[in-house]
Amino acid sequence: MNMQKKNIMKLCSFYVSDWHLITMLLPYINKKINEETEIATILENNIKNNVETLVKKLNLKNEQKILNINWSNKNESKQSNISKIIKNNIGKNILVIVNGNKEFIKNANENIDTYIEENIEKIEKTNTTIKIVNCYEIVEFNGSIIEILDIHDKVLNTSGEKEINEVFEDYNRKEKIG
Repeated sequence: MNMQKKNIMKLCSFYVSDWHLITMLLPYINKKINEETEIATILENNIKNNVETLVKKLNLKNEQKILNINWSNKNESKQSNISKIIKNNIGKNILVIVNGNKEFIKNANENIDTYIEENIEKIEKTNTTIKIVNCYEIVEFNGSIIEILDIHDKVLNTSGEKEINEVFEDYNRKEKIG
């Protein structure tokens, strides 16, 4: 389901390894922290050690805030905590990073979509902005890239948020009939 609404945006990101994922995410997250964005994660796998290692090697202004993000997969209820995250940050900018296998990302997004649909009036009334970044390991999802692009609004890569056609020049979004 494409959630393109005034205050909701879904981005997709493709990576080849956990190190590549973190290298791509850190500058974007650092920028979002500077914009006072609340950052949450829904992760299937624990990437905390990789994040800590890389952050220590970089000179980031927001090092401690980045380290305080939940990079482990130990969410009390991985996918249902989105309601708490959004509820506690109404009126703010929210960035939700989702990473895992195909089924995990699908389930996480279904939960996010349901919560947003149930609360869209409140979200729009308070001018809350929500960006969901779904991170796909390219080896697992290579055959599904078109389908992935069809359900996202933009692409996040090492140079930041990009229009899908900027990254995939020959891509044409399938028009929904009905």
